[in-house]
Amino acid sequence: MKTNKYRRILGIDPGTNILGFAVIEIQGKQLILIEMGILYMKHLSTHGEKLKHIFDELQKIIDQFKPTEMALEAPFFGKNVQSMLKLGRAQGVSMAAAISRGLSFEEYAPKAIKVSVTGSGSASKEQVAAMLQTIFKKKIDQEYLDSSDALGAAVCHYFRSNSKLKGGKRYKDWSGFIKANPNKKASK
Repeated sequence: MKTNKYRRILGIDPGTNILGFAVIEIQGKQLILIEMGILYMKHLSTHGEKLKHIFDELQKIIDQFKPTEMALEAPFFGKNVQSMLKLGRAQGVSMAAAISRGLSFEEYAPKAIKVSVTGSGSASKEQVAAMLQTIFKKKIDQEYLDSSDALGAAVCHYFRSNSKLKGGKRYKDWSGFIKANPNKKASK
């Protein structure tokens, strides 16, 4: 992650038929939605063509919107191994597009994204989209929820990277935290 004040995050919800993307900009503590959309690949006949399309189009998106970092939703571990492999390849190609343009990236589990956005790891895609509408004070088209999942990944990355506890030591309980951080005690 770059440390300068200018920050744009490209969120990606990988897929080989539909890939969602969203770009947000951070201005102070305010999140601004710059763009969100879908890459369609159903019309392409081979898996290789789909992966090439993802790589080429994400490079164009990176060049156009100039994000400073990327956040990806990690593939969900389901019962269909072939589907998971295809999603993993789409994620890998997305990462390669980021690397080719000098972007750092992080991946987040779907549950972690839901918790960051809604507070609940069992939230539905519709609940995540509704909370994102509240965060951005903007109607989010729900025709395809893949783009709102990508937006969720970007927001999750922002929240996690801005956390004061990020990279910090984990404590067993509050007394351990207070002992290690005496300057953080609340005044009565």
